[in-house]
Amino acid sequence: MAIHLGANQYGKAENRVVRVYRDTPRHQIRDLNVSTSLRGSFEAAHTTGDQADVLPTDTQKNTAFAFAKEKGIGAIEDYALTLGAHFLDASPAAEGARIEVEEYAWERIDDHDHAFVRAGTGVRNTVVNVEGRGAQRKAYVVSGISDLVVLKSTGSEFHGFLKDRYTTLQETDDRILATSLVARWRYDASPTGDGSVDWDKSYDGIKRLLLERFANIHSLALQQTLYGMGSAVLEAHPEVAEIKFSAPNKHHFLVDLSPFGVENPGEVFIAADRPYGLIEATVTRDDAGDAGSAWHATPGFC
Repeated sequence: MAIHLGANQYGKAENRVVRVYRDTPRHQIRDLNVSTSLRGSFEAAHTTGDQADVLPTDTQKNTAFAFAKEKGIGAIEDYALTLGAHFLDASPAAEGARIEVEEYAWERIDDHDHAFVRAGTGVRNTVVNVEGRGAQRKAYVVSGISDLVVLKSTGSEFHGFLKDRYTTLQETDDRILATSLVARWRYDASPTGDGSVDWDKSYDGIKRLLLERFANIHSLALQQTLYGMGSAVLEAHPEVAEIKFSAPNKHHFLVDLSPFGVENPGEVFIAADRPYGLIEATVTRDDAGDAGSAWHATPGFC
């Protein structure tokens, strides 16, 4: 029986990089969670323990922090692209680098110059995969948002579904629709940080559109809402090839107050955190370019 090494990668996970800009009395803060990894010809490290080709994970950590100062932090996509390209150049045995960045937003307290409160409108993130060298280098960028908790108190229905002898769910033409949305979208082509995509403008526009469509679509199912949100993003943003959603249905059940002689016309609910329906969907354009390694090691999506 032959035994061989399969797919592998290594890196430094969840480096908490906080960069404070103190150039003026009015400070700026960037709060990142950075995970880096390399994949390539690292057989010797696994089979014999030879570390000659291994760029230590501690070095990857140090680079993430040093780049926050030396190169600054603009759009997180540019920061990730810069790190990925550097790690490939620094590690000859590496064939690909994967950089994942989450950004936690902070808002000023009463417009104070150096006091902030953590914002609660979702976590911006990006996953960048860089591979190849020189003219053959390619970069794949997937950006998104997680923990975007949204709710509609009406404007949602659910009926006409398939039933069998185990079905107890009642049909409804008026329900609460709520989810903690995760959305990730793949940018088309192979961006290299050359300014061809305005990452911040694109992110702001997509987030705004997702919220607008969630609010305004009269929903017959969460699936229909997700498809409508995704379609709107692709129509308005030609730089996006596809968008994926993972949406746990945060159920709200009407509480029976009749034992207390109290009517409850859709006003008091119990929020159940589990079990929950998990709805996942991908919306893509017909002319989307090859995804390549864009979704490498990105779990949780169909």
